[in-house]
Amino acid sequence: MKANVGGLDRIARIAAGLVLIGLAATGTVGVWGWIGVVPLATGSLGWCPAYLPFGLSTCKTK
Repeated sequence: MKANVGGLDRIARIAAGLVLIGLAATGTVGVWGWIGVVPLATGSLGWCPAYLPFGLSTCKTK
């Protein structure tokens, strides 16, 4: 697994995931808010499987 999620993208994914999970935990958005686990995981790991087929990467090139 080569990292394909860069700095700002990681921060945005983690923040969005935490917000969705928090809203789901409080009952504000219902069970669909638990989908926030996906951006939280991809942001934490720095790897997104959806980027692979398109050859995308938000990591800085060396």
